[in-house]
Amino acid sequence: MKSAIVGLKYTGKSTIFNILTRGQGPAQPSGRQEVVQGVAHIPDPRLDRLAALYQPHKTTPATAQYVDLPGVEADELKESTFLGSLRPAEALVHVVRAFDSPVVPHPLGSVDPARDAINMEHELIFADLFQAEKRIERLEKDLKKIKNKELEAEHALLVRVRGHLEEERPLRELTLAAEEERLVRGFTFLSQKPLLVVANLDEADVAHLGDVAEHCGLGDWCGRPAVVVTGVCGKIEAELAGLAPEEAREFMAELGIAEPGTARLLRENYRLLGLISFFTVGKDEVRAWTIPQGLNAQRAAGVIHTDLEKGFIRAEVCRQDDLVALGSMPAVREKGLLRLEGKEYIVADGDVFHVRFNI
Repeated sequence: MKSAIVGLKYTGKSTIFNILTRGQGPAQPSGRQEVVQGVAHIPDPRLDRLAALYQPHKTTPATAQYVDLPGVEADELKESTFLGSLRPAEALVHVVRAFDSPVVPHPLGSVDPARDAINMEHELIFADLFQAEKRIERLEKDLKKIKNKELEAEHALLVRVRGHLEEERPLRELTLAAEEERLVRGFTFLSQKPLLVVANLDEADVAHLGDVAEHCGLGDWCGRPAVVVTGVCGKIEAELAGLAPEEAREFMAELGIAEPGTARLLRENYRLLGLISFFTVGKDEVRAWTIPQGLNAQRAAGVIHTDLEKGFIRAEVCRQDDLVALGSMPAVREKGLLRLEGKEYIVADGDVFHVRFNI
């Protein structure tokens, strides 16, 4: 999972990146021009419960890669160097400012999360439109010289894409058949990427984490295809990151919040990309593995090791909650809750997985 964090200057996005990746960015990111990468651990209470049960030598959570782009001024959004660096990402995380500060003024002079979200969306759409038009122009020149069914199909699809973009609608909202999806994949269109809109709240607004979309004027974004809206308070998150676990729990209790906002952000990003976790357990290691939803058992085994996929025979599978409730794998087996599944079994979120294989 690789996501790019974007936003205007002074939104607090680099602070959020540093909290997510445990300080892998610069200590003072303001004004930097380089792209920074880091890895975040996906919080998962199920993994914690399995680790408490097995007491392994090592506990390995699922991870996500984040790329933090330099904050931009509003008039810099159109620069190809900025937009081009987004293309390798699987998803975009757009941090919009929802806090006021007399010390750090908003680049546009006022705080308006809805305006900033729309402006960024329009830039993605215009970048895609420019790219589609360039390819259409090239295809039309080629089709004057030669008849080719594949080029004709691509041209027809891109004309349709162009029409959709000209209506100022992102490609996330364009329904594509499987073959059409394959044709456009190589373009890495920006407005087709799943989008997580993150409102960075003021401390005084932390009570609105549960209704952040409505509070920040982002309600129209809810329910759109491949878009999720969530909120954090960067200042509070930075304080929590500097506390010991018990102190952090006490601080959250005082604020009336159940968990750090960054934990919710990570899970929402994970879900947005259609990812799930399955687990392997043992005294040496308890580990969460990331796979796309809908993957079969044989291919999931290959995520652990290619030899397991090649020599796959069967998978022993049980639910994480059954294992934790009963306390051991023999107890799960005795209750008839341990199943043998073939290679076409579709792995479910929360499965505990052991592969039988032979090479």
